[in-house]
Amino acid sequence: MTVVTRFAPSPTGFLHLGGARTALFNWLYARHTGGKYLLRVEDTDRKRSTDDAIEAIFDSLRWLGLDWDDEPLFQHSHADRHAEVARELLASGRAYHCYCSPEELRAMREAARSEGRPVRYDGTWRDRDASEAPDGIAPVIRLKAPQEGETTIPDHVQGDVTIANAQLDDMILLRSDGSPTYMLAVVVDDHDMGVTHVIRGDDHLTNAARQAQLFQAMDWTVPEFAHIPLIHGPDGAKLSKRHGAVGAEAYRDMGFLPEAMQNYLLRLGWGHGDDEIISQEQAIAWFDLDGIGKSPARFDLDKLTSLNLHYLKQADDARLASLVAEHLKGILERDLEAPDIALLELAMPSMKERAKTLIELAENAAFYFRPRPLSFDPKATKLMSPETVALLGELETGLADLTLWDAPGLEAFVRQFAESHELGLGKVAQPLRAAVTGGTVSPPIFDVLAVFGRDESLERIRETIAAFS
Repeated sequence: MTVVTRFAPSPTGFLHLGGARTALFNWLYARHTGGKYLLRVEDTDRKRSTDDAIEAIFDSLRWLGLDWDDEPLFQHSHADRHAEVARELLASGRAYHCYCSPEELRAMREAARSEGRPVRYDGTWRDRDASEAPDGIAPVIRLKAPQEGETTIPDHVQGDVTIANAQLDDMILLRSDGSPTYMLAVVVDDHDMGVTHVIRGDDHLTNAARQAQLFQAMDWTVPEFAHIPLIHGPDGAKLSKRHGAVGAEAYRDMGFLPEAMQNYLLRLGWGHGDDEIISQEQAIAWFDLDGIGKSPARFDLDKLTSLNLHYLKQADDARLASLVAEHLKGILERDLEAPDIALLELAMPSMKERAKTLIELAENAAFYFRPRPLSFDPKATKLMSPETVALLGELETGLADLTLWDAPGLEAFVRQFAESHELGLGKVAQPLRAAVTGGTVSPPIFDVLAVFGRDESLERIRETIAAFS
């Protein structure tokens, strides 16, 4: 059997972190087993589904690296097929027309509440002849569900979940206007797509028994289920906006790397021994449904940030430079040219060791692209006494004579220069930093000088000397 999983978002908003994790688990299980991972857009709610939401979900999935096999299926376009299945069930006697009016259904619910009974459809039209139907009522089609016995769902996460059939009523398959219900559409699409494993949040667990009955009514194979506990906030409540950003794209915009988010989402409810840092290759090799825990996982931004720090340090410098350039656009209010990005790539080795996000990297790199002549912040200005300016003049003369311009050679020369003037390294390096960057905070100044190169560095020092002389 070829494993086929699916992720089925509703395009009414962003990709929630819980949805992103569900997509990840489906993707990993398909890749682990050599199966297929499909995408289905459950857009039957046409009033709330938007093209912008669909594209945002697709974009977030691509950012996470969760590309799908085959073209996405849009559920609303299969409404005729869903209705066809309802009519097949009607013809086989496994479904029936229900002519209850809205008023009758309301009275049915109120009576059940007043008598302390569960609110369910009471089967009024289950065995009645259509000749008794009242005029002016367009019927719905209901499933003729079993009334005795039990329905058991073997679940890879929750174990066997058994529900008495008496607790389940005859659900509507086709509304009076001919539109299919969610429950019908999901089952038909899962069957037609060949889905073998339904991996989703445990808020869908109550639907599983009803959907299993519908599979059985059509003599279709019931897929295997794995219902994942929801993600909670740090306070133990269901993750919501009050806990902060809950959309995957928000974390992209906050400067997190997709591999860090993927690793973090994987560890939210799934484990492999004591391993915390798990590459995508390891995740594919190790992932199995048995590793999913039964308890809700708690979202922890500090842990995500720590993982991001790790992946930033491991990231390719050219890739980081390209990503940081996108964030710098907003800071500099201009696009970066190819030489700018090449400079960024040179700067990455020293910069990525100290940043937690791409945003921090961009903010820390902005000084490389500030226009000359430099503007000096108050602390840098305060350093520029006549004595310091004179010292910079001597230093510039020595730097200009260097034959090799690299970070180790620059550091060795400045240390020797400081010692010859009986000064600590900081007494020379900090004014040098201010002269080159316009501030007192930057990556290691010798790395900065190496990135700028000889001509740019010396010109900046000379301009600073002229500005404060």
